Amino acid sequence: MQMDFVMQCLECNPIIAAVQRDSLQEAIDSPAQIIFHLSADLMSVADIVDAVHRAGKLIFIHLDLAEGLGKDRTAVRYLSKCGVDGIISTKAQLIRYAKECGLVTVQRFFALDSKGMDSIEDMLRSSSPHFMEIMPGVIGKAIRRFENCGIPVIAGGLIETKSEVTEALSCGATAVSTGKTNLWML
Repeated sequence: MQMDFVMQCLECNPIIAAVQRDSLQEAIDSPAQIIFHLSADLMSVADIVDAVHRAGKLIFIHLDLAEGLGKDRTAVRYLSKCGVDGIISTKAQLIRYAKECGLVTVQRFFALDSKGMDSIEDMLRSSSPHFMEIMPGVIGKAIRRFENCGIPVIAGGLIETKSEVTEALSCGATAVSTGKTNLWML
């Protein structure tokens, strides 16, 4: 799978359908051209790939979440033989194996705090994935979800600017914790 083709698909439609087993057909019927399957398993992966490809779409399998597949080179080779277009993983070694098999790779990272951001940079140098997926994508949504649960929300991690403080507070956070000393004076 060529990166140029994946990029063309994303330029046409930047929305990727991230699916579980029960929403695959809905994703196939959607305008999304790329599908991230988050609950594939050994017994169904070949059928999933076939269905997605018949619809003219690309399929990436989240190997960390796949059932019945080892988290090793053999599992990556198996997925490649099944025809997947790419894999998703948090593991640098699986990303390297997938690149050896000619698959497009997405390395998923959870950005929790500043130290975590530093480790992301180190891992990117080690694995060099084709894409990186940073989670969570929207912190404001998380704050809004819990603002009325009866427990005050403190937004912490990755808060580095006054506008980020303002955004967190406007989304319903009671307070913001940050290691940025310049923000302590606000």
